[in-house]
Amino acid sequence: MSAVRSEAPLAAQTRRLRLGFLGTGWIGRHRMQAILETGVAEAAAIADASPGMAAEAAKLAPGARHVDSLDAMLAMELDGVVIATPSALHAEQSIRALEHGVAVFCQKPLGRTAAEARAVVEAARKADRLLAVDLSYRFTEGMRRIREIAQSGELGRIYAVDLVFHNAYGPDKPWFYDPALSGGGCVMDLGVHLVDLALWVLDFPGVAKVSGSLFAGGEPLGGRPDKVEDYAVATLALESGAAVQLACSWRLQAGCDAVISAAFYGTEGGAALRNVAGSFYDFTAERYRGTARETLASPPDAWGGRAAADWATRLANGARFDAGAERLVAVSEVLDRIYGR
Repeated sequence: MSAVRSEAPLAAQTRRLRLGFLGTGWIGRHRMQAILETGVAEAAAIADASPGMAAEAAKLAPGARHVDSLDAMLAMELDGVVIATPSALHAEQSIRALEHGVAVFCQKPLGRTAAEARAVVEAARKADRLLAVDLSYRFTEGMRRIREIAQSGELGRIYAVDLVFHNAYGPDKPWFYDPALSGGGCVMDLGVHLVDLALWVLDFPGVAKVSGSLFAGGEPLGGRPDKVEDYAVATLALESGAAVQLACSWRLQAGCDAVISAAFYGTEGGAALRNVAGSFYDFTAERYRGTARETLASPPDAWGGRAAADWATRLANGARFDAGAERLVAVSEVLDRIYGR
């Protein structure tokens, strides 16, 4: 994989960061590699319930110590912990690390509910430690260009946002389908990215109203506590007056691997990010003026690890609690409202 770009300049360092990697499946190893490629950090510790996954991670960091728990990691005087464990563990593990004075980079969702996410953010504030979540689509070149254009006013007053994330496969681990462990289905897994992108591009306006419809196996989910949704549609009415519509799913028969898009329409133009030929990784971004269009970004774009690299580089530069972490709670609150809780 190619080196990833960070958004923060690298200050002079007296030593590299010592980081622990908790959970080293595919996503955990990918984020580990992205961080190690920045040169600002070393993997001091690795922990995974699967010896095979830990062994794969050790190939990236042969000098890392294998430990069997977060507690063992926290005894090693680390600078930060990268958490890529099942969703039910994210909030509790993040809080424990933060209370120990260790910075945290966590996979999404930060919590299964807004209350869990809020507790993590408050722990980060109290400890004055850097907290970030892997909301990776913010770091695609296309989305960053769209946000720049939107916030410059070039699109005029943005009044409509349409977002889609359909995954033709769905998760391969059983805990994703247990509401107590996952906190929800495709909305928690994929919709979190869509909600975050809409609010992030628009600079987090208030959300006046939320409605959602959830389905499991083609039937309305209702209040069933034993199932999670595999298809969802939702509408957000923002205090700015804009209307946001989103749809997400697992295993939708869409004729390709994935359908991913984020479109923003304003009084003076539009802009949209769309995946290429069903890809999970390749995106184009375009600017619209009436019937004309111009390309803002196109593949290749090695964006997958940029959020992790950005966190590590900011941490190396001495960053501590960032008030922007409070916006993680705003995203979780919208998910709660989609779920009707």
